Amino acid sequence: MIYQLFKKKPGLFLLAVLPLLCSSIIMPETDFLKDSKVTPGKLEFFRDSVRFEVAGSIPIQSALSPRNPRISVLLKSSENSMLFEDIELEKNVGDYSYKKAFVLAYEPWMEGAFLEAQFFQGKKSQTQPYQKKILARGVIATPLMAKVGKVNPDEPIPQVGLFIPTGMMDADLSRSKEFLIRFDVGSSTVKLNNSNTQAIADLKAFLTENPAVLSFKITGIQSPENGEGKSSKLGMDRAEAVTRLLKDSNIVIRDSVSELTARWNDWFDFRLLLREYEKTSTQRKDQYYAVLLDGADYQSQSLGLRKIPGFSQVARDLFPSLRAAKIEVVAKPLTGLNQAQTALLQQALSENNANTGLDLADWAIAGEAAPRLEDKAKIYSKMTELFRSVIPYNNLAVVKMRQAQRTLDQNAKDKLWKEANELLYQAAKIDTDPHILHNQGQILVLQGKTWDAYKKLSDASVLTRNKDFLMYNESLRGALDIMRGDYKLATLRFDYPYTEPKDFFNKGLAYFLSGDFANASLSFEESVMAGRNYGYGFYGLAMIAAQSGQQEVALVQLEKAIHASELIYQKALVDPIFEEIRSSDEFFQIFRPSVSNNEN
Repeated sequence: MIYQLFKKKPGLFLLAVLPLLCSSIIMPETDFLKDSKVTPGKLEFFRDSVRFEVAGSIPIQSALSPRNPRISVLLKSSENSMLFEDIELEKNVGDYSYKKAFVLAYEPWMEGAFLEAQFFQGKKSQTQPYQKKILARGVIATPLMAKVGKVNPDEPIPQVGLFIPTGMMDADLSRSKEFLIRFDVGSSTVKLNNSNTQAIADLKAFLTENPAVLSFKITGIQSPENGEGKSSKLGMDRAEAVTRLLKDSNIVIRDSVSELTARWNDWFDFRLLLREYEKTSTQRKDQYYAVLLDGADYQSQSLGLRKIPGFSQVARDLFPSLRAAKIEVVAKPLTGLNQAQTALLQQALSENNANTGLDLADWAIAGEAAPRLEDKAKIYSKMTELFRSVIPYNNLAVVKMRQAQRTLDQNAKDKLWKEANELLYQAAKIDTDPHILHNQGQILVLQGKTWDAYKKLSDASVLTRNKDFLMYNESLRGALDIMRGDYKLATLRFDYPYTEPKDFFNKGLAYFLSGDFANASLSFEESVMAGRNYGYGFYGLAMIAAQSGQQEVALVQLEKAIHASELIYQKALVDPIFEEIRSSDEFFQIFRPSVSNNEN
């Protein structure tokens, strides 16, 4: 029948079967966004903005050429979105090409956003894209992790502001110092040689000047030599021997501030010494750091180090300092009034009397020694009535700043900052002082006015050479350098003997962002050792491992980090630094216990 239809009416036959023939042909689907890409491949925060370039081409293939092609870019998160104007297309012989640079003022919601290219064709009024392609997920905002005094939920409240202490224009900061007691190879017997005798004498002098001990840590260390044994017993024996030595030397430390520990099969102390070692080149040090940061076990690293030319000389120079016990002390001077002066102070605070019998120094000592912010506020407030001095105005401002840290009510916080600024303004009218400028800068930082804050902090550093003040001021200035994108400069700000985990973390962040992973790793480790419950040090180590392709090490460190803070937990889930390991089952496995706890 079909044959007869074809012979009699071939035109009708073709008309009947043409739709069937066409439907059997597989029409190729063109990927119009195949060449679309973003540079850099991961979006990054840099100096208050996110900068990137989107480029690509749209193929022209005769009958399959798109009609009225358009390319648009969308940045979207669960909280917000930003749709940009269509990118201008340039028509070429075989395609349409496009390229456009974007500079976006950074907003917090962008960190968890994705960047999407959208292709339209057909009617110009078309609102639904024909094709979509995700170009990048999230924004790397590592510089914004710098600690500048902001309060975060479930984390310790950061201390802000600098008091002017009694009798001098220095910051009331604690001092830290290390003392080394050396031992013979394989021995835990203390010999009172010149080196050890001098160490004990220096320790006594330090404690005399700074009797208020905040922490006292003795760490027994073993050198990586065969004669040092094959267990951690020697290190702990050394720590205990030093404890007995201190007791025999009449150095008594409260149990509440003391800690006894040991390190064995650990290259951390060797790396500390290597950083200051001057008998080898920077290039050779980089070889050592490459081994020490490769994530391998202790024995593998030992073999790797011994293959480096010149290691035997380095070992001869540094290993003797590892046959030791390290004493790390954080302490500060005592301040306070005697009993008679305390009675006069209480009388002055309760009575409206200008003749108190106490001078400015007495009042300043009382304010400094007062344990509670409320008590300090009463004393400094009364001082503003009795004395024309920058001390009460500045110190009362610091009290207001620290009270602001303890409230979650933003209106109350703003009110306290305003009161603090007014007091600092009054202080500045009396005299120029670096503490005033620092505190003004700190408030500006907390208000998000980082550029204005940086100017204040810079002016403060010019006014004094006091190392204690500069250590505190430059640490905040260095944190702002990180946020401003001046990473190399930031590393120079942290050349001080810090004790706080946040300062070590900021130091590590500066090195990490400047590409110096060896020093970054060491600083993050120091942050961990200064406060094991401070998760940012672990997070820093996880970032280094991820960047170095050490997935297992990154997961181990990340697991420790996310259990320390809800903020770290949330950041780890979206941080593009971990994008390569986020698709693994192991990545989400470390979050599951936290998810269960949150649900409970």
